[in-house]
Amino acid sequence: MDGTPTVVDDVMTHRVVALRRGATFKDIVKTIREWRVSALPVLDDAGRVVGVVSEADMLPKEEYRRSDLDRYGQLQHPADVYKAGAVTAGELMTGPAVTVTPDATLARAARIMARHGVKRLPVVGHDGVLEGIVSRSDLLKVFLRDDEDIAEEVRREVVEPLFGTHAEALRVEVRDGVVTLSGLVHDTALVPLAALLVRGVEGVVDVQCALTGPASHPDPVPGLPDTRRTSAST
Repeated sequence: MDGTPTVVDDVMTHRVVALRRGATFKDIVKTIREWRVSALPVLDDAGRVVGVVSEADMLPKEEYRRSDLDRYGQLQHPADVYKAGAVTAGELMTGPAVTVTPDATLARAARIMARHGVKRLPVVGHDGVLEGIVSRSDLLKVFLRDDEDIAEEVRREVVEPLFGTHAEALRVEVRDGVVTLSGLVHDTALVPLAALLVRGVEGVVDVQCALTGPASHPDPVPGLPDTRRTSAST
């Protein structure tokens, strides 16, 4: 990698199965089983994502059978009761769809998933047309990055710019994504910043910081000989 953040387009699935609004209930069930997914995007005639049909949208068909409905159930769960009678993707879908763009960072995609409680996101261009799907497992692909690749970026993007001419004396070791920084630095105030920046490098699982500052020498006690001065003059 060259230090450029990984974006959704780098990890998403480009081959996607989708539904039209008129897809029937049985066709939706067949597609879900065939593709082994739990949700499908729904498109309009121009290929724009207008909603998503999930297994949760379809379960009311079984849960609220006509023979089981009573007035209490209808009043307490009107949306589910409506979906129990739905027969097409356009009626079943949840919309508008929660989507993400191909150029979004993985961190942004993860925040959107967490905020909306979804496991995958349709990826759409700026015109709203479907381009792919990104899932939770796709976002984790970054942690498969080679240790050597991580170490190279940490040194190039963090250690060298931060510590300048003293960078060569510092060691960067990476094992299973865990970065260890060690060596002597002249400004210990930079150590917390270094750890923070390394943690932001993609693929980093954890940071172990063993950077130390120059040894400090206590001031001589009044009345006693200054051993530092004595040793320096001998």
